[in-house]
Amino acid sequence: MRTKTTLQKLGDEVKERRGKLSQEALAHAAGVHVNALKNLEKGETNSRVLTLFKIAIGLKTPLAELIAEVERRS
Repeated sequence: MRTKTTLQKLGDEVKERRGKLSQEALAHAAGVHVNALKNLEKGETNSRVLTLFKIAIGLKTPLAELIAEVERRS
């Protein structure tokens, strides 16, 4: 049985890739509000594609790679 939603899996993937980088530092690098990042990592929000794209840039990871990893985990 799958217990995590796709949004939770996406949040987990972002958090994992963020590593030791703080949420504040990633939010600054991505040009997004820290609350947007926090909500994404908790799986509490359905983020806009532009926000996800900015976060991927902040992580220096292609957005397609983030999405592919979430799909792989599903």
